[in-house]
Amino acid sequence: MMKRPPTPPPAGKDQLHPRSRHRDRYDFAQLVRSSPALAAFVPGNQAEATLDFADPAAVKALNQALLRHFYGVAHWDIPAGYLCPPIPGRADYVHYLADLLADSNLGIIPGGRAVRVLDIGVGANCIYPIIGHREYGWRFVGADTDAVALRAAKNIVATNPGLAGTIDCRLQPDPAHVLTNIINPGEVFDATICNPPFHASAAEAAASTQRKVANLGHARRPTPLRNFGGQNNELWYPGGEEGFVRQLVAESRQFARSCYWFTTLISKKTTLPSIYYFLQQAEAVQVRTIEMAQGQKKSRFVAWTFLSEEEQETWRATRWEGLVELRVKS
Repeated sequence: MMKRPPTPPPAGKDQLHPRSRHRDRYDFAQLVRSSPALAAFVPGNQAEATLDFADPAAVKALNQALLRHFYGVAHWDIPAGYLCPPIPGRADYVHYLADLLADSNLGIIPGGRAVRVLDIGVGANCIYPIIGHREYGWRFVGADTDAVALRAAKNIVATNPGLAGTIDCRLQPDPAHVLTNIINPGEVFDATICNPPFHASAAEAAASTQRKVANLGHARRPTPLRNFGGQNNELWYPGGEEGFVRQLVAESRQFARSCYWFTTLISKKTTLPSIYYFLQQAEAVQVRTIEMAQGQKKSRFVAWTFLSEEEQETWRATRWEGLVELRVKS
C-alpha cells in the first residue's frame, strides 16, 4: 500500500489543496462543453471569460457545470434561495479531512464505503457528501433541520445513479440539538463535517450579504442579493458560530465513542479561543486546527477526539486496516 505523500503548505487559486481539481483557473470553454447551460453567463470569448458572482443564477450554473465536469453529477438543483456554496472551498475541507484520517492511519487515507462520515447541516446542495464520495468512496449521513432542504438533497441522490446507496439524509426534528436524534444507538462514524451558521441573527446575516455585494463591485441595493443564497437556518443561529459550536462540542462528548474525529469549520478566527475552552471543559483527548486558504480568504477547521491512544489504535485496526486511498475518476 502506498502512503500519502506529505501535504505541502498552501502556497494563490494554487493555495487550494494539492489534490484539488480546482487549482487552475476556470476553463469556461471546457465547462460549457460539459454543461451548455453555463454559456448564457459567459458570452463572448470563453477563453478569457469571467462570471458575475453577484448573480445567483450564474453561480448556480457554474456549480452545475463544475459538478458535472469534475464529479460526474449530471443532475443537481436546489430550491430558490437555498445555499449555493463555492465548490473549491468545500472540496478543500474534504481533502484536508482525508489527510486528517490518513494521519491517524499510518499515512494511508482510508477509502471506500466502509468509511462513514456525518455531514451536520447537509443543506439542499449536498456538496460535501457528493465530493467525499466521488473523491474517496466514503458513505455519508447528511443531517438537517430543514425538510425542504432534505427533499432536495434526496432528489440529487435519487437522480444520479453514481450516488445510489451512498448518502442517507436524516431530519433533525429539534433545532436545539445537533447530534442527538441523528446518531443511532450503536452507530459509529469515522468523522463529522460541519459548516455551521456563523451569524447571530437575520439582521447580521443581511448586513454581511450587503458587504459582499459591495465588495463584488455592485452598487448598494435596497434589498441585499445573496449570490450564494442561504435560508435562516443555514446562515444564523442563536449565539452565532460560537453558540452553535458550543452545542456541538457538548453533544459530541455524549457521543464520545461514536466517532473518531469530530470536526467543524470555524469562519471567525476570534471564535477559536472559545472553542478551545469548550473542548478543554469537555476533556477532549486531542485537538487539531487545520488551516486552509483560497486566494485572500483564510479559513480553518477544528478537529477533536475523545478516544485514548489505545482506543485510536483499536479503531484503526478494526475499521481501517486494509482500506486504501480511493479517488474516483470522473
